[in-house]
Amino acid sequence: MKHNYKAIVSYDGTRYYGWEHQPNTDMTIQGKLETVLEALTADEGRREKITVIGAGRTDAGVHARAMTCNFLLDTACSEEQLMAYMNRYLPEDISVNDLRICADRFHSRFKAQGKTYRYTCWYGLSRPVFDRRYVYILDRQPDAERMRRAARYMTGLMDYKSFCGNPRMKKSTVRAVDSIRIEESGGYLRMYFHGSGFLQNMVRIMTGTLLEVGWGDREPEDIPGILAAGDRSKAGFTAPARGLCLMKVDY
Repeated sequence: MKHNYKAIVSYDGTRYYGWEHQPNTDMTIQGKLETVLEALTADEGRREKITVIGAGRTDAGVHARAMTCNFLLDTACSEEQLMAYMNRYLPEDISVNDLRICADRFHSRFKAQGKTYRYTCWYGLSRPVFDRRYVYILDRQPDAERMRRAARYMTGLMDYKSFCGNPRMKKSTVRAVDSIRIEESGGYLRMYFHGSGFLQNMVRIMTGTLLEVGWGDREPEDIPGILAAGDRSKAGFTAPARGLCLMKVDY
C-alpha cells in the first residue's frame, strides 16, 4: 500500500544545479532523492518511478537547512528504516533529518504557508575559511542601519516584479513579505527574509539592492520607486547563490 511520506531534508547546494530536475544532468537534489528511492523499490523486487515534491525550487548553488518534501511510496520499511536507507545511500552533502507518514492530502508546495530564507555575508580583513561555501565575502562593510531603513519599504503585500529574475514570468508577481531582519555579529552580516513565497532570484536581488543601499550607492528612500517601476533593471545586482539558505517552511 502506498503512503504519503513527509521528509525534512538539508543539503549543501554547492555542487548541485538546484532542487528541480534539469536537462542533461543528474546533479539536482530532487534527482538524487528520487534515485535512492527508486533503488529501494528495486531492492524490494520492483522498480517504480518516484516523484519527490519539494516545498520550493532552490536555484543552483543555494543551500537548505530544512527543505520540506513529500513522496508516495509502497515499502516494507518502517519510517526509521526508510530514513536510515536514504541517508546510507544519499551523497554526504544531502541529509534526511526527519521522515514520517503524513496525510494523503499533504502537498509540500501547495500546503506551505510561508518560508524563511537567510542570506549571509562576511566583511573583515581575515577570511571565513571554513564558511567560504556559505557566505558572500564583501570587500567593504555596509551600513546595516541604512539597510534596515530600506528593508522597511520592502515588506508588505506588493508587486515584486522589479525583484524577479525571470523576465518571462507570466504569473502574478505579487507576494507577501512579512519581515526582513538584519543582524551583525563578528564580521557576519545576516539577512532573514520571511514571506508567503518568493519569486525566482527574489531574495538574492533584494539582498544585492540592500547591500547597494548599505554601501551608499542608493538611498533607502529609493525602494518605493524601484518597486513601482516593475522593472528588473531598476533594482540592484543579484547576490551570489552561495550565501543563500532556506531555513524553514511553515505549514
